[in-house]
Amino acid sequence: MRTAARAVGAVFLLVGILGFIPGITTDYDSLSFAGHDSGAELFGIFQVSVLHNLVHLAFGVAGLAMARTASLARAYLVGGGAVYLVLWLYGLVIDKNSDANFVPLNSADDWLHFFLGIGMIGLGILLGRRHGRTA
Repeated sequence: MRTAARAVGAVFLLVGILGFIPGITTDYDSLSFAGHDSGAELFGIFQVSVLHNLVHLAFGVAGLAMARTASLARAYLVGGGAVYLVLWLYGLVIDKNSDANFVPLNSADDWLHFFLGIGMIGLGILLGRRHGRTA
């Protein structure tokens, strides 16, 4: 459980850093702080902004910090997964060209958030059952 939270946190930290590297983030010169008009895309696919990258960094730090105990790690995985599912739904219902798209999100982000949410919740539940049996 702790290893999974640590790994997920490390990936989010890495993604947050990569979002600030020109070349890995395409159209880096159009990176804005927030809003749907940021034209920068991580790996040329996922729309990002400074705010979006900072959220990834914070989520990564939270994962590393919460990996200290199994119960915190589970809370990070299940709770973070739930947050990503809410973000997926949010991305589906907003007008991508409106001020509501302040993070910003594109369709690739939406579906990545769906799979992240399902994956994180699945890890938290499955590893939680295994941890409960060995404790």
